[in-house]
Amino acid sequence: MSFTWPLDPQDLFVERYPQMTLGLPADEVDAVRGAVTEMWPDRPGSWVYEWSALAARHAEAGRHRLAAQAYGWAKFPSLADEPKRTALARQVEQYALAAPGFPVEFERRTLTVPYRSGEATLPIHLIAAPGLPADAPVVLASGGVDSWKTDLHGMWEQLAFAVPVRLLLFDIVGTGETAHLPMTPDGGAEVIAGLVSFARTIGNGKVGHFGISMGGYYSARTGLTGAVDASVVLGGPVERSFAPGRGFAFGMDGIVGNALGFDAMPSTAEREDAFAAFGLRPLLDQDANGPMLVVNGTEDVHVPLEDTLVFEGRRDTQVELIPDTGHCAISRFDEAMAVIAPWLKDTLIG
Repeated sequence: MSFTWPLDPQDLFVERYPQMTLGLPADEVDAVRGAVTEMWPDRPGSWVYEWSALAARHAEAGRHRLAAQAYGWAKFPSLADEPKRTALARQVEQYALAAPGFPVEFERRTLTVPYRSGEATLPIHLIAAPGLPADAPVVLASGGVDSWKTDLHGMWEQLAFAVPVRLLLFDIVGTGETAHLPMTPDGGAEVIAGLVSFARTIGNGKVGHFGISMGGYYSARTGLTGAVDASVVLGGPVERSFAPGRGFAFGMDGIVGNALGFDAMPSTAEREDAFAAFGLRPLLDQDANGPMLVVNGTEDVHVPLEDTLVFEGRRDTQVELIPDTGHCAISRFDEAMAVIAPWLKDTLIG
């Protein structure tokens, strides 16, 4: 199930420009920005058409990694229609072609995990710095509702070189290559539990979980329940984000509605009813957490500051707010990584 919704594409450039230019030259992003006038149709001037045209030029020139990045923006922010799904398929193709040139060890696998009294199948990526010992810890890592494992490859490379762990990359339920499973709190947690179990078999048994944005919701769950040995929550919604009456910015209402499995824009009542199950107050009221690091920017327009500050004073928990940056501290990500990487290394390796 999926749907499109009214969305000004220029609003997305306003918010995501720093993220876009992490993986693509600024002049190319600027050119696409100047050409895009509408969001959903697949024709000159539309979001998917102009980003796909840039991607195709890179693909034809053999610049497969840049092609994968551009197709990643073509399918952004949601797999709401067939052109977006086509762009995702092309991104995966170009990413596979780029993989032999990655500076990290890379493997793509398909895993089957328990899910709702049955099974679910999803692709994962395993990456590590060259020569990493087989008995290194494993860290699960994911993005959120609109930035997925393949989109964030540069970030994962940076982390793999900074921390001697093997990264297990996946898309949270309702998104990316796991969009066939609707985003629910328990269903998503069940898939991740299966990934944690697998991760404990391929390293030394120690497992961490690094979640970004909505991925941080799920890493907060594994951290609060003590299901993993180290949990990093970067810009994760945990409580206030799911409260009745909250607002959305930059098209996030439609992005979240698609991830939740609606086939049309949900009403406020429908969205709040779906969100009611997500709040983590019952886990926050317990004292079962493992070591946790909670990080975000002070100017986040998506996740209220309270969802980071609620972790202050908890046992085995470190909270870091990075000033003058927004959601997930993306415009000052090097500063966030300067906190995250040594914490993960100290916690999982010592």
